[in-house]
Amino acid sequence: MSSSAEQQTIDDPAKSTPQPLRKLRGFRFFFLSRTISGLGSAVTTVVLPVLTYQQTRSPLLVSLVAAAGTLPYLLFGLVAGVVADRVDRRRLMVAADILNAACLATIPAAAALGVLTGVQVIVVALLSSSLALFFDAGVYGFVPETVGKENLAQANGLIYGAESVVRITGTAVAGGLMVLLSPADSVVVDAVSFIASAVLVRAVARKPRSGAPAARPGFKESVGEGLRFLWGHPVLRTMTVVGTLQSFAGGAIVGQMVVYADRGLGISGTDARIGFLYAAWSAGGIGGSLLLPRIRRRLDASRILLLALPAGALLGLVVVFAQDWRVAVAALAVWGSAYLVVLVNTMTYSQEVTPAELQGRVNTTRRMLSSGLGVPLGALVASAVTVRFGIHAGMSTAVASVALAAALVWSVHVRQLVREPARRD
Repeated sequence: MSSSAEQQTIDDPAKSTPQPLRKLRGFRFFFLSRTISGLGSAVTTVVLPVLTYQQTRSPLLVSLVAAAGTLPYLLFGLVAGVVADRVDRRRLMVAADILNAACLATIPAAAALGVLTGVQVIVVALLSSSLALFFDAGVYGFVPETVGKENLAQANGLIYGAESVVRITGTAVAGGLMVLLSPADSVVVDAVSFIASAVLVRAVARKPRSGAPAARPGFKESVGEGLRFLWGHPVLRTMTVVGTLQSFAGGAIVGQMVVYADRGLGISGTDARIGFLYAAWSAGGIGGSLLLPRIRRRLDASRILLLALPAGALLGLVVVFAQDWRVAVAALAVWGSAYLVVLVNTMTYSQEVTPAELQGRVNTTRRMLSSGLGVPLGALVASAVTVRFGIHAGMSTAVASVALAAALVWSVHVRQLVREPARRD
């Protein structure tokens, strides 16, 4: 690493005064599209595993469907990033939404004809998640183009906060829909939500690209360009490792929640308090998304990590050793808030410092490592540790991962403080 790279600071590059997002017509349309589509997808997240189990009675295949949301990032993350940086992002997002609606609509159609199979449900789950990946790859560059980099912290906070709200709402709605419509017919809700999202994204005015079109390198060169930028930027490199460790913790927590409730808190699988544990983790994310824009006005991206990560580790210890379910719910909510502060802070900083032509490649690579690798690996490791050493040890893997992320950030910070006097001398 060069000395100039080592001396690079983590100060936020966006210095302009943020505008009220309600005045940005393009963001209003985009935010509404994400909210509607997120609600439909939350319903499908519950419905598809239920439908898979009805069709196959296989716990393994149900787990595969549940993992479908992250698996495409490992398989197609680099490809999606290259595509998003080569084509018109708005058109890519609209096409992904329309194809997703058509894909999901095959499930109620097949059920109506009496030909629905478990294989079809699994294929649809994987294909739908893959199309959502291409949509997300477009979003990474589309949002900065729509709101400006000075408004990114506020915009991302609202988007992720709304995502948490609709996730809670959608999972609650899913149960009622499956009673009223049947699981297969409930998928129609998500298909319609994708159509609505496509219409709203299409309504966002296109921002013309300045200058003559640049020559396009080959696929390998495009991937390498994104990887070199990510690896060559010391702050983003550190944040990518931190994001992967954070996602590892998230996978461990969510993956072991039912076991933790049973063996750690004495709450059985039929007890409604399990829902409070899941809701607390998601609801904490709402608080974190609302806090971040305010924190960002007072602290730069590095100081947010320096404070939020140790706080998350300490809150994790409270969760692990809690004897009262109410203490666990409160700690999970605050931990979830710190967790989302780190997530959105990292995303915002990455979008601020990444050139427009690299947004898709850089951010899908980061997401590939965090969601695609960190989440399933965290769930797998935590479950293996739980089987061998018990639930407290299993949940402690999440705490250890966040503590390691905190130690990494603080070690980088201390090295910078040590170098500063030398540079002044």
